[in-house]
Amino acid sequence: MPLVTTKEMFEKALKGGYAIGAFNVDTMDILKATLRAAEKTQSPVIIAISSGALKFIGEDYIRQICDCAAKEFTIPFALHLDHGKSVDLCKRCIDIGFTSVMIDASAYDFEENIRQTKEVVEYAHARGVVVESELGAIAGIEEDVVVDDKYGQFTHPDQAEEFVKRTGIDSLAIAIGTAHGAYKFKPGQKPQLRFDILKEITERLPGFPLVLHGASSVPASALERLNAYGGKMPAAIGIPEAMLTEASQKGIAKINVGTDLRVAFVGGMRKALHEQPEQFDSRLFLNAGLDCITDLVADKMVNVFHSAGHAKD
Repeated sequence: MPLVTTKEMFEKALKGGYAIGAFNVDTMDILKATLRAAEKTQSPVIIAISSGALKFIGEDYIRQICDCAAKEFTIPFALHLDHGKSVDLCKRCIDIGFTSVMIDASAYDFEENIRQTKEVVEYAHARGVVVESELGAIAGIEEDVVVDDKYGQFTHPDQAEEFVKRTGIDSLAIAIGTAHGAYKFKPGQKPQLRFDILKEITERLPGFPLVLHGASSVPASALERLNAYGGKMPAAIGIPEAMLTEASQKGIAKINVGTDLRVAFVGGMRKALHEQPEQFDSRLFLNAGLDCITDLVADKMVNVFHSAGHAKD
């Protein structure tokens, strides 16, 4: 199936009360492992590429890899730039063949965020590409996304409404208590999403796709596997999966996951390396990690986002 934009995906998700998973992939193999999960569960999916992953994979490769995958897999998927930190990067990714881009000018003041977002929207829409932007600050660290305030700055509903109307964006990432990276909260600190803020935003923007960033759950089983076979990753508290399911039923159309894939991948490789020290075929160890990613992504599609079975809606 040819690559698609997220526009129709989100319309169906909002009507159906489920969310589309946007999974940050770092390599071609992880991309394929994610698509295998989507195919297995018959779920629509978004392949999210950060600027770091784009550099690692190569700008000249990414669209061609996706075009090859589109010949193999039958489920609809979009190619999305995650946290595009400049207008130029967003335009370059549009020209490369991304079907969705995120312009993240949230570090600037409100008016400059609007200015940059509008410029990307005008360029993207003229080429059939959709645009996501962000209001508020998501706590934590992911790649070059750094926020000093541990709890972030929640998105103001009145600004959200004005921002969407003035920019013409297609989806909006909001800050309601999620956090980037693995170490989102201090030990003993209870994660909590501000569903009251989400409710007010959806009332002001009925039917408009909203996005949650920093939504990895850091499953205990994946963390335990990683540490059982030589890892030294400290305990991490993620966003409870029940909260993510609730968010998907209350107006969140897209949920971003990155850290969970990395923890699953490294844990799977460590286990295989430990259990088969006589082996030296790199494919064996890579596949062990990739299988863990496929299992994790499939579980989220079935049990958390409830997007399974909606590929052909």
